[in-house]
Amino acid sequence: MAIRKELMDELNERRAAASVGGGLDKLEKRHQKGQLTARERIEELYDASSFQESGMHVNHQTAELKGKALPGDGVITGIGQIDGRPVAAYSQDFTVSGGSLGRMHAQKICDMMDTAANLGVPVVAINDSGGARIQEAVHSLSGYGQIFYRNVAVSGLVPQIAIIAGPCAGGAAYSPALMDFLIMTRKNSQMFITGPDVIKAATGQEAPIEQYGTAQAHASVSGNIHFIAEDDKHALEIARKLLSFLPLNNMQDPPHNIPTSIALTKDEGMNDLVPEGTKAALDAYKVINRLVDGGDFLEVMREFAKNLVIGFARIEGMVVGILANQPAYKAGTLDVDSSDKGARFIRFCNAFNIPIVNLVNVPGFMPGLAQERAGIIRHGAKMLFAYSSATVPKISMILGKSYGGAYLAMCSKDLGADFVYAWPTAEIAVMGAEGAVRIIYRKEMEAAEDPKAKEAELIARYRDEFASPYQAAENNMINDVIAPSETRSTIAMALRLSLTKRVTRPPKKHGLIPL
Repeated sequence: MAIRKELMDELNERRAAASVGGGLDKLEKRHQKGQLTARERIEELYDASSFQESGMHVNHQTAELKGKALPGDGVITGIGQIDGRPVAAYSQDFTVSGGSLGRMHAQKICDMMDTAANLGVPVVAINDSGGARIQEAVHSLSGYGQIFYRNVAVSGLVPQIAIIAGPCAGGAAYSPALMDFLIMTRKNSQMFITGPDVIKAATGQEAPIEQYGTAQAHASVSGNIHFIAEDDKHALEIARKLLSFLPLNNMQDPPHNIPTSIALTKDEGMNDLVPEGTKAALDAYKVINRLVDGGDFLEVMREFAKNLVIGFARIEGMVVGILANQPAYKAGTLDVDSSDKGARFIRFCNAFNIPIVNLVNVPGFMPGLAQERAGIIRHGAKMLFAYSSATVPKISMILGKSYGGAYLAMCSKDLGADFVYAWPTAEIAVMGAEGAVRIIYRKEMEAAEDPKAKEAELIARYRDEFASPYQAAENNMINDVIAPSETRSTIAMALRLSLTKRVTRPPKKHGLIPL
């Protein structure tokens, strides 16, 4: 006997009502602002027809809003496939009560995150909400707390990606902050704890939102986000691209595409990148471009702490996380911000079994009163801690300068690097040649008739006697000195050999990183 028509009609009517959220007029306003709707974002993120929604028929349980329908209670949740791999997501619907978070809204998100944890799949959170639903009072606050708790519970278990595609203010900002990667649209989005009016009322200070709440401010100044997207579609493209480098969970290896054999050919173009003079900067991007497959490098936090470049790529099909000092910015020194940037990235790679490749060209930690007062000791120690505690394959290639504590902080053999190589241009020493010469050869300098000529001579001597990569090789500090043209094949082979690496550490809850 066929199903009764009225039952099917009711189901179709409910689905149709849910599909338009707060109404067609509100959806049209979204399009006029250049924004996708919550449901369109889901459709753009997932493979066609693969998303299975959960909780479409949920409605609010708020006495003050009795009789008012809030489709899905303002959030779409579910699970589907991205490039054929399962991913869970939620997308807040600003057309439904401003996407405000109430008890059922939070419960749907928590249920989705519990499912993601149980299934071992990544989470994508599309944030577009006016904040807590005032009518639900403490239930809204409780809802945020339950979401934060789950953000922490799944941290290091499955990857978490947040997209800020609208307002994200107050306590709502802390859920994205607890996730692994934040993508924020350049227009139509804001993220802050307190708005300009509240800041002025509390402190008397004028604080234009452009200075702290926009994507550009977060990407370049505060370092709160990892990617700027031009619009909603671009944000979703970044999320898909990012997921293509990540495993589904911490028990899996990343999605390597390993060929049956590694190409061991030389790349003579890498030799051409080496500057003739020792003071000329070697552009890290040019090295990375020749090192990775097809020059395909997904840079993370491009606008923040530019003296350290980080991101994901493949080398001979193997997924890697790359950290590279950038001499073109702040001479490639490590400072407070770049140490934080690097340490967090290292710990993510370690949590999800992603091998780490370090391209070292660092003259030291940034000197100066401002850095000392900002806690360069504590922040620099994060790099030491992150590398020392990482058990994934760690491969370091020293391209140029590698001085002092920064030599250690960029993953020397002493911090557990599995393979360390150096170009003939490498300088590995306690300190830079110019400063060292004034200490070691002070008497010769004072007695010289031509101090400048003598200094140049002594600098060359220092580099030969105290900073040569061959001295490091003789003392087993590095595995080999190689030609730049051999960089890609050498790293590729080291990666292939170290993919079976398994390290166990003494049982404990966790180490105490110097936060």
